[in-house]
Amino acid sequence: EIVVDNFAGGGGASKGISAGLGCHVDIAINHDPDAIDMHKVNHPETKHYCESVWDVDPIEACSGRPVGLAWFSPDCKHFSKAKGDKPVDQKIRGLAWVAIRWALKVPVRVMMLENVEEFMTWGPLVKVNGKSRPCPKRKGETFDAFVKVLTTGLSPYHPAWSEMCDAIGINDDVEAKKRLRRGLGYQVEHRMIKACDYGAGTSRERFFLIARNDNAKILWPETTHGEGKLDYITAADSVDWSIPVTSIFGRKKPLAPKTIERIIKGLEKYVFNNDNPFFVPEQAVVPFITECANGSSQRNMRIDEPLRTITAHPKGGSFALVTSHVIKFRNGNIGHGMDEPMHTISAGGNHLGEVRAFLISYYGTSSAQNISEPLNTITTKDRHGLVIVKINGEDYQVIDIGLRMFEPHELFKAQGFGDKYKISHDSNGKKLTKKNQVAKVGNSVSPVVAKALVRANLGESVSSAVAA
Repeated sequence: EIVVDNFAGGGGASKGISAGLGCHVDIAINHDPDAIDMHKVNHPETKHYCESVWDVDPIEACSGRPVGLAWFSPDCKHFSKAKGDKPVDQKIRGLAWVAIRWALKVPVRVMMLENVEEFMTWGPLVKVNGKSRPCPKRKGETFDAFVKVLTTGLSPYHPAWSEMCDAIGINDDVEAKKRLRRGLGYQVEHRMIKACDYGAGTSRERFFLIARNDNAKILWPETTHGEGKLDYITAADSVDWSIPVTSIFGRKKPLAPKTIERIIKGLEKYVFNNDNPFFVPEQAVVPFITECANGSSQRNMRIDEPLRTITAHPKGGSFALVTSHVIKFRNGNIGHGMDEPMHTISAGGNHLGEVRAFLISYYGTSSAQNISEPLNTITTKDRHGLVIVKINGEDYQVIDIGLRMFEPHELFKAQGFGDKYKISHDSNGKKLTKKNQVAKVGNSVSPVVAKALVRANLGESVSSAVAA
């Protein structure tokens, strides 16, 4: 038996499949040259097809070999609620029909499909002001047809019948139509899964469907992380603390007002009004995360929880690290003992005056110190000012605020790729842009979820068949 990864992307599903089976993926298909190239760099044993999934003939690709596992991760953008009110394309929404095409043409024992939750609302489109929109009254109609074709069969009078036949290209194939009316005989189950529950550093939640026709039971692996189990991998675990964080002060291009507003709100929630702020003593920072995408609902987030869903856009990624650089406040003075290592200060240095002026301009305080006063004249009453943070019972003074975007290798680590996945250069040694790298991780399947699903359902059977 062989393993096929459709819509292979940069290789997240393939990495997980390989780990779950103990053998490499045989065939990977994707129309994007950059995605296939990253896949080649990390999965050199795989045969790669850089073309549309519709242009690959399963019979020719398999060369008579049965398929133990076919994985499908069709484009989710035209289902995702993140698309908002933009028009949708029926051809892109219908990419999942390619799974039926594979099951018709070659023996496929197990299929797995990954997508966004809204995939279950797959239904016909209607024209609204000349633009295609999902019909709100017929949500899930096409998804229901998809499941029926895989299982007990679909009536040719079902509204989705003609769409399916057009997509698969079987309008003149009488025998294929008979098989689809009878059903392909798979058991089908599906559920929503969070990547953080299986050891990824992101709370990304996705729809997973498993179909199998070998009379074996579909298994859903037990979660490994969470309450009563292993601790969640947090966003902080993925941060590369060796990367300098640029001060928000003195920048050539000032930050946008809305970014400043988010930083202020984050400082208030996660730093100044937090009885137990997350502290990185080696770096002397109290960090949190802010979102730089999703214009309608940009949020601040804790850093001691899994990172939210990583997206392919914008080009620099969605998340930024905000750091409050602190130094101990002792007896009315700021500093540290001679027997303590020097605390790390941000690349911009000490910006206590700017920090105080920055915060006072938003909040105001009767006990605020004039920013022109020397640091060692700060009195005990300033402990109640906004720039004092209590950490483990001790007072710290905020001397700078930094902001930087997450780097691609941090995002890949949070997604569950580990530290060794090759993302920075293509197969010719050319350095990839940050935009290119972020797009690959944003579109990827979390490898730890793929590994868990494949190991639970196929862990020994496919690898032993391949070995034989």
